Amino acid sequence: MYARKKGKSGSKKVYRNKAPDWQPLKEKEVVKKAVELKKEGKKMAEIGLLMRDGEGVASVKLATGLRLKKLLEKEGFKDEYPEDLMNLMKKAILLRKHLLTNKMDHHNKRALQLTESKVRRLGKYYIRQKLLPVGWRYDPAVAELLVR
Repeated sequence: MYARKKGKSGSKKVYRNKAPDWQPLKEKEVVKKAVELKKEGKKMAEIGLLMRDGEGVASVKLATGLRLKKLLEKEGFKDEYPEDLMNLMKKAILLRKHLLTNKMDHHNKRALQLTESKVRRLGKYYIRQKLLPVGWRYDPAVAELLVR
């Protein structure tokens, strides 16, 4: 969005409507492993990577019929804030902390502006999707308390 790149070329995922035959874990085992990893305190992105690289699960959605987020919510693991929003807020907090000691770092000032813009834009989206309360607003001081 902010870079001078053109296009969106790249490889595409192959369309499949069922899990591949070579996948070692079946549906119940995939659910059990995902819940086990979440109980260990792993984030959804880490769970997906561990399932893919460690367990040989090509896609949790193909194996279970549900995306990982929906699967974990069904099992009782609902996060208060979406993971991508929290990651952006963590990044903004780290940039603010860096700028306290490096006041003339113009590149990171710009990076902070862009990151906070993404947080606000994503917040609006999640308010429309009813994942955040209607009066939610990004505030750096409150975000720092949330991240801790």
